[in-house]
Amino acid sequence: MEGSKNVFLIGPMGVGKSTIGRHLSDLLGLRFLDSDQELERRTGVSIPWIFEIEGEEGFRRRESQIIEELAHREGVVLATGGGAVLREENRACLSAHGFIVYLEASLETLLERTRRDRHRPLLQQGDPRAALEALIAVRHPLYLGLADLVISTDRRSATAVAHEVARHVGPENHENVQA
Repeated sequence: MEGSKNVFLIGPMGVGKSTIGRHLSDLLGLRFLDSDQELERRTGVSIPWIFEIEGEEGFRRRESQIIEELAHREGVVLATGGGAVLREENRACLSAHGFIVYLEASLETLLERTRRDRHRPLLQQGDPRAALEALIAVRHPLYLGLADLVISTDRRSATAVAHEVARHVGPENHENVQA
């Protein structure tokens, strides 16, 4: 959809940004992008590997470059990494270029969705519950401050959440959306 407003999905790891984003992009007729997947594609290595070699700061630098580029495209649904909101430049870029949806879920839901995932470096050391609680404590206010819309994904299918987001995005983006 030429000239369409972008939709950016923010929220903690395990909330469903990528899955919901794919459904939402289909509903809105927009291109789906995932900043983490794009970073892995471009570097040819996994995010855990980047964390191991360059640390979180190196990863965040690379993430900011990807977000800067992808947010400037038109007609995209972009799923961001859970920590993308930590950098002011990412928050400013996302705010300037699209409609921001904070997908949230309870700590229990996030723990259940991430418990077998070995692809999340920030949950691989120590107690995952304590790690998630600490991440949420820092990031939740940033997500809230940035969001144009907040939607819970607890006990809901990705399709149902995508339909709800599509109804809120605005008529210019969802003339084909079925209620």
